[in-house]
Amino acid sequence: MNDRIRVPEVRLVGPNGEQVGIVRIDDALRLATESELDLVEVAPMARPPVCKLMDYGKYKYETAQKARESRRNQTNTVIKEMKLRPKIDSHDYETKKGHVVRFLKQGDKVKITIMFRGREQHRPELGFRLLQRLAEDVTDLGFVESTPRQDGRNMIMVLGPHKKKAEARAEVKAAKVQAAVDRDAERAAEREADADRPPTEPLERKPRRRSENLDLDM
Repeated sequence: MNDRIRVPEVRLVGPNGEQVGIVRIDDALRLATESELDLVEVAPMARPPVCKLMDYGKYKYETAQKARESRRNQTNTVIKEMKLRPKIDSHDYETKKGHVVRFLKQGDKVKITIMFRGREQHRPELGFRLLQRLAEDVTDLGFVESTPRQDGRNMIMVLGPHKKKAEARAEVKAAKVQAAVDRDAERAAEREADADRPPTEPLERKPRRRSENLDLDM
């Protein structure tokens, strides 16, 4: 960068990506100084080396931010597993599918495993059709990241979520906030309705009659 570049000439690229051409290193450094930018060698193995005019501090910061975001996305990626039998009944299938839907909504990958037993191993098409059916049922939430493949007695497929983990978490948080706002608005409306309601008049109490002592002549 700048004075550390030890070559007589460079192929210069402007701050907006425009091609300036091959210039002497002294001229490139002068242009960098006049533009209040840095001269950064971006392709040292080229002949001549390629240098670009840029704000190196800003470039370094943005690069670090992108790397941090990439690591965060990799760390938050979780692979859940769901196991099914090739002859699963409709009720169990809907239950398993519900779990897969929940995982994909959370931004997690899902590994679907079809377990074959006995003679079922000779009918892999049963597992393949089941995996296809499941992928079609959740196509709005996920996609087939790894196509079905046989792995011993099992058949495996991996579904990936359309939304990233961070995005899914943000949506869940936003939904919770909106639900809280709706609850507060409903309570406020109930309080306002109670305030506008005319007060109920107390029931008129009838005077209690005193029991009279009757003297009976025998």
